[in-house]
This record gives sequence, C-alpha cells and structure tokens, in this order.
Amino acid sequence: MCKIKIKTVLFLTVLEIVLVTTAAFKETCEFDREMEEQCRIHNYKTVKPLLDYFRQVRNELEHKEIKESKSNELNSDLREKHHEIVRIHEKFMKEAALLDEYKNKVLKGEDDLQTCQNKVHKFEPEINSKQNIIVKLKEELADKSSHFENCELQFKNLNSSLIEKDEKIKRFSENIQDITEHQKTLELKLEKSESKLIKQDKDIQLCQSEIDTLNRTSENIREEQKRIELQLKDSQTKLIDKVKENQLCRVEVNTLNKSLPNTIIPSSCSPFGDSPGVHQLNVSGIGLFDVLCDSQLAGPGWIVIQQRVGGHENFNRDWATYRKGFGSLESDFFLGLEKIHRITSLRRHELYIHLVDVDEHVYFFRYDDFKISDEDSGYALSLGKYNGSIIENRLRDYDNIKFSTFDRYNNFFTRLCQNWQRSGWWYHSCIYCNLNAPYGLRLKWHVKKKVQLKEAKMLIRPTEAMKK
Repeated sequence: MCKIKIKTVLFLTVLEIVLVTTAAFKETCEFDREMEEQCRIHNYKTVKPLLDYFRQVRNELEHKEIKESKSNELNSDLREKHHEIVRIHEKFMKEAALLDEYKNKVLKGEDDLQTCQNKVHKFEPEINSKQNIIVKLKEELADKSSHFENCELQFKNLNSSLIEKDEKIKRFSENIQDITEHQKTLELKLEKSESKLIKQDKDIQLCQSEIDTLNRTSENIREEQKRIELQLKDSQTKLIDKVKENQLCRVEVNTLNKSLPNTIIPSSCSPFGDSPGVHQLNVSGIGLFDVLCDSQLAGPGWIVIQQRVGGHENFNRDWATYRKGFGSLESDFFLGLEKIHRITSLRRHELYIHLVDVDEHVYFFRYDDFKISDEDSGYALSLGKYNGSIIENRLRDYDNIKFSTFDRYNNFFTRLCQNWQRSGWWYHSCIYCNLNAPYGLRLKWHVKKKVQLKEAKMLIRPTEAMKK
C-alpha cells in the first residue's frame, strides 16, 4: 500500500510538471502560429510517456486490489478451516473418551468371562457324571420301549378308525342339512353323539399319556398294559355303539325326507315376495338347499346365484366344487352349476347382473332367457335378449360357451385365460367379462373401457314373475 501511495504522488507531481510545461508551450505558440503544428507534436511526445506510465500505474492498482480481495477470501477460508479443525478436535476428544469407556467395559467383561470359565471347570466333573447317568437311563428306556410297540400299533389303528368315523359323521351332517325342525332335532342328537366321540377320543389321548408315563417308569408294566388294553376295548365297543346309533339316525332322516311332500317348499324366491334373505328351496333332482333371495336391486323374487362383495372367498376351484357350489351366503359365494341348471330347466328365467366399480359407479345387464345346460354338455351358457344400462353387450360373446375350470378345459381359450384369471368361468376372452376372477385388480368388466369392480352379483328369477 505504501508503494502505491508513493507512485500516486509521483504520478501527480509529474502530471503537474507536464501541465506547467504545456502551458508554457501554449504561450510560446501564441506568438508564432506557424509553429503550432510543431507544438502539438512536441506536446504529444512529452505527454505520451506520462500517459503510458499512468496506464501502467492504474493496471498495477487494479492488480493489487484483486490480490487484496483474494487475500481476504483466503483469510476467511483459513478462519473457517480453523473453526472446523477445532470442531474435529472436540469430536475426537469425545470419541477418545468413549473409547476409554469401552476399554474399561471390555476389561470388566474379560474378568467376568474368566470367572465364568473357572465356574465351568469347577462343575465339569459333576456334569460328566450326570451325562453318564442320562446315557444309562436312555438305554433302560430303549429296552422298555420295545415292550410297548404292540400297544402303540393298536393306538394307531384306533386313531385311523376314529378319523374314518369322523369323516363319516361329517358326510352324514352334510346330508341332513336344510331340513325341517324335526330333522334339526336329529342333528342335535348327532352333535351329542359327536361330542361323546370326542370325549372318547380324549379318553384315548389320556390312555396315550398314561402309556408315555409307563415309558418313564419300570414298576407294574404288565398290569398297567393289561388295564390300558381293557380301556381300549371298552372305547372300541362304545364307538361301535355310537356308529350304529348314527346309522339309525340317518335311516330316520332319509325316511323323513321321503315322507315330506315336495309342494310345501317352493322352487324359486317368488313366493317370498319382499322378504329378502336366506330361504329354503326344493328343486327336483337336488332336494332341499338354502338360497339368498333379493328384492331390492331389481324387484322381488330374485335368486342370487353368484356374489362378490369383499374378496373373502377363493374362486380358483376345481370342477367338482363349482358343480356343488361354495362360499357363504353372507359374503362371497357361487351357488353351484348343477343347482343353477336344475332351477333354469324348470321354467324360463331372466338374468340380472349388478356391478359397482371402485368409483361407486353402478351398471346393470339384463337377459330375458338365461339357462345353462346339463353337465354332459359342459353347463353351456345361454342368455336371450339383452337390456342394460350401456350399449356394449360384451357377455354376448360368451353365449353357448361351456364352463371350464383348471382341471377341465372345455374350449380353446380355457388354458390361456385360466392361467391368467385363475377361476372357473365360461371362457371366450380373458379381458372382457369374468365375475369369478381374483378379487382386486383382475376383477374387471369391459364398459367402454375396463373398469375395476368392488361388487358384482348375478341374480335370476322366473320370467312370469316379471310379467306380474
């Protein structure tokens, strides 16, 4: 900075001399106008070095200012680095303190470990002696277990017979559902007999536990074995008596079914009028079974044959399950192909399809002559004339198509569509209409565009009910 000030003073001094010299030359030149041109040349030659020097000084001043600004920036960076180094140092000191604390903990843990090792060495002889005792006991148990093999085989046979009896009881309970109050009384008797069988099963389990106890003891083995065999024989005789009692109940139920007149229970929901809910129908070839009647979506008298309202049921079922029907009438269900065939073969029925998408938009499709063929014909679909809330009638492509499942392919599209849709349906196309598709993203219906459904129902009723 001092050098710059000195150069500035020198520059001002020289500039003042130049100005004085220039003024002197001007006075001289006024007397001689002929020398004016020479004066100008002389002035230029005199002032030019000074001007060059002035430019040089100005450039040096600018260069010095740039260097000073850079120096200030470097100083600020150095201060920031210094602060950062201080912070790192403080962090390092904290970590060093933590490291010392961890070292102390490790030393303490080593001391504890050494103490534990001393204790282990102290108890090793006692452990070895106990292991020898355990080995001897295992050998004794192995010898004793050979005496009870025959008894275990008898228990296995008894358990298998109990399983067979349970299966027979389940089939029996399925066959006597949906009957009159007297039949329900018989079901109560069967349930009591089942509870007795369960009690007998518990008794057998107690016998098994007693055998396990005998495996761990060595006193009175033969007498205990005889007592258990007597209990098993007693249980077997009681089971035989209960099975005979169940058979008698079944015969009584079959007799009652034959004695009940078929005209008492209707074959459609029309007689129930505006009383929706679960009712019992009696259809020729099927007998008695429960259905869900609906009188709110499209008037009275509708039978709900398929319903998707929550995704609580798996619709990827085999042919036998679709033939029989599955699900809960209070949630998702499929009534059954054989039931639908028998109902629609009695008289002419109309079909009503009710759909609600995820945006709460409602659609309906109606056909005036719905039926499906028998099992030998693949339960082929027949629709009749169409009437609905939109122009597109995509289900028409499925007319006269046979029903298919993953274990029975009845048309060309079944393998391709079933692997993607994973459900039983009248497959003609995989993308337009399948109300049995997995609940969620795949449950769609083509209405100008594919819409995702959150609710779907298929309902049927006799056509004469619509005329009334």
